Amino acid sequence: MNTPPSPSSPSPSPSPSSSSSPLPMSPEAGRADGPSVRIGALVPLTRPGWVEAGRHLLAGLQLAVGEVNDAGGILGRPLELVVRDTAADPQKAAAAVDELARLGVVAVAGEYHSVVARAAAARADALGLPFLCSSAVLDALTEEPTQWVARLAPAQSHGWQIYADFLLGAGHTRIAIAAEPSVYWASGARILRDYLAPRGGTVTELDARALAPAALCDALVDQRATALLLLVGHPDPAVPIVKSVRRDQRLAEIMIGAPAGQPEFAEWAALLGDDGAAIPFLRYLPERLGPLGVRVGTALREGLGEAPSFVAFEGYDTVTVLADVLRSHGADRARTAEAWPGVAVEGTRGPIRFSRTPGISVWQWAWTPVQVVDRDPAEPGRFRVLHTG
Repeated sequence: MNTPPSPSSPSPSPSPSSSSSPLPMSPEAGRADGPSVRIGALVPLTRPGWVEAGRHLLAGLQLAVGEVNDAGGILGRPLELVVRDTAADPQKAAAAVDELARLGVVAVAGEYHSVVARAAAARADALGLPFLCSSAVLDALTEEPTQWVARLAPAQSHGWQIYADFLLGAGHTRIAIAAEPSVYWASGARILRDYLAPRGGTVTELDARALAPAALCDALVDQRATALLLLVGHPDPAVPIVKSVRRDQRLAEIMIGAPAGQPEFAEWAALLGDDGAAIPFLRYLPERLGPLGVRVGTALREGLGEAPSFVAFEGYDTVTVLADVLRSHGADRARTAEAWPGVAVEGTRGPIRFSRTPGISVWQWAWTPVQVVDRDPAEPGRFRVLHTG
C-alpha cells in the first residue's frame, strides 16, 4: 500500500542505519557463531516518507530476525539486518541498493512506497541481487520480467479491483477522485476507471494540487458524486480534505474512501478523531489470524506499544521467507533467486508461495488476503471488515 509521501511534512530525527530500533532483540539473539548472513532492509524512516508505515515494517523485519537467531540462525550463522532509510526517495533507494550490494548482503528486503520500490527493484535486477519486496503494490515493479525480484504484497490491480467491487456493492456509481500527480496514483485511477466503466460507474478526477479543500467540495457538489476517493499523500493534503468535506453540510451523505490505506495507522486517528472514521481502505489481513499470526501479533504489539498494522506482518513474513530460502539453499545470491518458485512457507497470514502471474513482471504471492475495512464511528480505535476479496 504505499501512499506517496507528502513533501510538506516536517522531518523527524534521523533514522538508524543498522538493525537497531524499534523492537528490542531477544537477549539470546545472535547466539549463532561465525560470520553473519546479511540482509539489506529498505525502509522509509524519515519524511517525506510515511514514517509510521516504515516503523511498523521495520518492527516486523526485526522481530523475525531475532526469532531466526534465537533458533540458531542460518546454518549456525547469525542473521543480520542492515537497514537503510529510503525517505520515500527513489534515487536514495537505488543508491542504497548499490551500497548494500557492496557490503555483501545476500538479498534486499522491504520498502513501502511503490515508486521507491520500483527504483530499488530495477537496481537489484541490474546488479543480480535478490529483492523480496514487502509492501509495494505497483503492478509494473520492473519494466521487464525478472528472476531476481519477488513480492509479498498483492498487485495494485488485484487489490483495487476488490475495492471497486466494494464501491459497486455499496451502491456507488458516481465516484470522484481527489488525486495528486504520481505514477502510483495514476495507476490506481486507471484501474478504478477501467473496472468501473463497463459496470455502469463513472470516475471524475479532481486535481488536489490545483483545488483548495473548499473548492474541491464545490466540485463534488457540482459532480453529484456519492463517493470521494483520496488518492493523495498523508497527512497533507488528505487530512485537510477530510476535515473540509466532513464540515460541508451539502456533502453529509458522501462516502469518503482511501484505498491506499491512509486510515490504517494511529496518526490518522490522532489527527482526525471522529472525522477519520467510516473511511474504507484496503488492508492485507485475513479475517482471523491463525496461531502463528496471533503469536506474532502479540509480540509486535508489545514491541510497538500499539496494535500492529498489516505492514508489520508483511515485514515479519519477508524475513520468514528469506530465512527459509537461505537455510535450504545457502547464502548465495543466484541460488536465492532461483529458489523463488519453490518457496512454500507458512506466513502469519497464510501459506506463501510464489508464481508467475499474468501482467506481473516479478515472482508474486497470489494472493495475500485482502479486506476493505474502516474505523468504527462508534469506536474509532476498532476496525470493521466491510468486504473481503
